Amino acid sequence: MATNLALDDALIEEARRAGGHRTKRAAVTEALEEYVQRRGQLRILGLFNTIDYDPDFDYKIQRNRK
Repeated sequence: MATNLALDDALIEEARRAGGHRTKRAAVTEALEEYVQRRGQLRILGLFNTIDYDPDFDYKIQRNRK
């Protein structure tokens, strides 16, 4: 899918050099992949401390079960 975007050429060039990419397309593609991955990680981190555990649950019972 062809997309035309007005992007900062200096920023793309810096990203290309920092990532060791040969093309602007490769730099932008990797940047988008990292962005999506990071957002997924942040969404998962947002779940911490949101689960209420049963205070009566005894995990030791599960260990001894045969």
